[in-house]
Amino acid sequence: MNAKPRILLLALVLILIPILAACQSVSTPEEAGPVPTRLTLGFIPNIQFAPIYVAIEKGYFLDAGFDVQLEYGNEADAVALIGAGEQTFAIASGEQILLARAQGLPVTYVAAWYGEYPVGVVSLSEHKIRVPENLNGVTVGLPGLYGASYIGFIALLDAGGLTEDDVTMLSIGFNQVEAIVTGQVDSAVIYLANEPVILRSKGYEVDVMRVADYMQLVSNGLVTNEDMVENHPERVKAFIAAMLQGLDDVVKNPVEAYEISKIYVENLADADTDLQHQVLAESIALWQTDPLGYTEASGWINMQQVLLRMGLLNETQDLDKAFTNALLP
Repeated sequence: MNAKPRILLLALVLILIPILAACQSVSTPEEAGPVPTRLTLGFIPNIQFAPIYVAIEKGYFLDAGFDVQLEYGNEADAVALIGAGEQTFAIASGEQILLARAQGLPVTYVAAWYGEYPVGVVSLSEHKIRVPENLNGVTVGLPGLYGASYIGFIALLDAGGLTEDDVTMLSIGFNQVEAIVTGQVDSAVIYLANEPVILRSKGYEVDVMRVADYMQLVSNGLVTNEDMVENHPERVKAFIAAMLQGLDDVVKNPVEAYEISKIYVENLADADTDLQHQVLAESIALWQTDPLGYTEASGWINMQQVLLRMGLLNETQDLDKAFTNALLP
């Protein structure tokens, strides 16, 4: 090979090196910008998701490297997608994690949303349904025979020495308030921050039995998969930190959080302001953990035992894989 071709080849290599280097630098995560990330929330847009709205609006998720796109839908479906590696994060209830793992889905609960199990039973005070034993022989409305409401109700029955055969259960969807005031049911299974507040605002005197007063169970929290926990723990930590910063901001400044939530919750600006602020205040009380996001092992042990007694689980799951506190800020 003579000198001229070698010089031309060297010149070509020198030209290509910076081009290739530039291509490689563009592909690095640090310079690619925030990653579009779907986050599924159960239910519908609601003031009770204020911490997420605050974290988005204040840029906490963006700063952590995530462009969060909210979805509202069935949490069991979201957990299945996470287990299959098709989605990264969702807010889902504790029993969904154990049920999913029983199906071989490698999902892990990484931060608590609620400090206390938020489910209870409400009834008009005139019925005197005040302790689990009082449920014997009454008609109880539930959203359906599934999910955290159903699990919590079974735990209450168990606390009163009762079984499903001792009550009449009706699936009423999310129409608990109407079913109570019209006498369709004697009591209804509810979320503590919602229906009792609405009933009281309408002038009704009510009694509320809280599941958390009788048994510690694990409730809603942030869920991801084992691959993220084991291979991308810093990304999970960053997402958790952003979410919990939003939660902390709501606790410290609920008025600001309410105003931010108007951007995300349709008709919130036209809603009963006093009522919605009460719902937010009740939610804040339920979110408290020390530290924020911490989940107690005893809640998982109790939840697993309830699911086993109900026949929803056939064998125990590895709780060390089902949840972790190791990624909290």
